Amino acid sequence: MSQSVRTRPEGTGQPLSEAYDTALLDLDGVVYAGGSAIVHAVDSLARARAGGMHLAYVTNNALRTPDAVAEHLTELGIPTAAHDVITSAQAVARLISEQVPAGSRVLVVGGEGLRVALRERGLTPVESADDEPAAVVQGYGGPELQWGRFAEACYAIARGVPWFASNTDLTIPSGRGIAPGNGAAVEVVRIATGAEPQVAGKPLPPMHRETILRTGAKRPLVVGDRLDTDIEGAFNGGVDSLLVLTGVTDGARLLAASPQHRPTYVDADLRGLLTGQPDVTQDGDGFRCGKWTATAGADRLELEGDGEPLDGLRALCAAAWSAAGEGVCELDGGKALARLGL
Repeated sequence: MSQSVRTRPEGTGQPLSEAYDTALLDLDGVVYAGGSAIVHAVDSLARARAGGMHLAYVTNNALRTPDAVAEHLTELGIPTAAHDVITSAQAVARLISEQVPAGSRVLVVGGEGLRVALRERGLTPVESADDEPAAVVQGYGGPELQWGRFAEACYAIARGVPWFASNTDLTIPSGRGIAPGNGAAVEVVRIATGAEPQVAGKPLPPMHRETILRTGAKRPLVVGDRLDTDIEGAFNGGVDSLLVLTGVTDGARLLAASPQHRPTYVDADLRGLLTGQPDVTQDGDGFRCGKWTATAGADRLELEGDGEPLDGLRALCAAAWSAAGEGVCELDGGKALARLGL
């Protein structure tokens, strides 16, 4: 995929699991939610794998180790090996290892996933700014992370020690709702020090590089539910993407997507890996997909026809993105989305 302005979702005559050699799958909101498998995920992934597609799981959560993630997926009925899991902890550990001497001490503000990743790169995790660290790394540490850990990071950063962050997601989903993510914790240290960290996780290039190095993918497809991490990460990596509507992105957010947040394909869930994607074609002033035609009016998006709701959404995306160009569509799409039940 080139980084030109996308004006419509694309179609493909063959199933995505055949068109791409590797699926780079986000986890929460795509494969599972609240720890339980999302409907159709287990069967869809099994069929994609049986057809020859390599499945890799890519997460910004630096708390859990690849072994722990793989064990969880296997318990859900998705057989997974640790080497099929790529975390932002691994990406940031590689980034640090390229800038400090082998065997260096690294002050860790986070959980076990970071410590395991640092040791994998030949670095030594330490707990105090007094341990003479060569770098500070910050990742999600769970609700038990103590406030004093931020102070240790600040002491080291104030001495000129370089600061790294696994990711800057402001929130993280939990079984009880939305909780502060690593990005919120990074802001605490940023405010206290005035420093800026080097960030590795999605949507930035170090994370995409880590996935390609570890999977060997030649034609990868990023699969995610978030526009600002998964889809933007695919855009930054110059690869195609599939947005599934099982997570945080709804129709309104999709219609208002800026160029770097526009996915190549859109589908309801992971069954989209097993099918071809319908073409969206220009039809006069409008865009047609299936039995729907969408146009951009003076102040709102218009939708005519009847058929599969997802086809209507794809047509609306084309009308909205074409009207917006390199900007964000500000036309009202509420009535059209209501017709589709989205």
